[in-house]
Amino acid sequence: MKFTLATAMVVGLFAVPAFAGGHASGDAEAGEKAFNQCKACHAIVDADGNDIVKGGKTGPNLWGLPGRTAGMSDFDKYKDSIVAAGEGGLVWDEASFVAYVQDPNAFLKEVTGDDKARSGMAFRVRKEEDAANLWAYIASVSPEPEATEEGS
Repeated sequence: MKFTLATAMVVGLFAVPAFAGGHASGDAEAGEKAFNQCKACHAIVDADGNDIVKGGKTGPNLWGLPGRTAGMSDFDKYKDSIVAAGEGGLVWDEASFVAYVQDPNAFLKEVTGDDKARSGMAFRVRKEEDAANLWAYIASVSPEPEATEEGS
């Protein structure tokens, strides 16, 4: 498990952002259906305030997640571990998202190197395919990530 998680992290941290947007490996249609279990805590609301998916406010808005630095949005309830991961360079792409939603605490422990790292997300997506489908859906309703000077 650690090897798989570490591999997903390395791929995620260095992946080209083109994989974040419309080039997701999952099925966006299946991800839209699967998102029903996410909307208890998460909404998807665009930059103009239009609801794409009405949902809870326990977790951050997932619009624009592809290419976003972890723990950095207008959401004010991030746990310290996710903020530390972002400060350490974690930018959401398909590989990091898939690994995170399958085991948020283990992912953050691996990324931060802190055995006490905790996520605010208790839910786990059981199947990697379902996680990839969720990513594909979120990417399909989000804007393309902006490229940085380094091209990431």
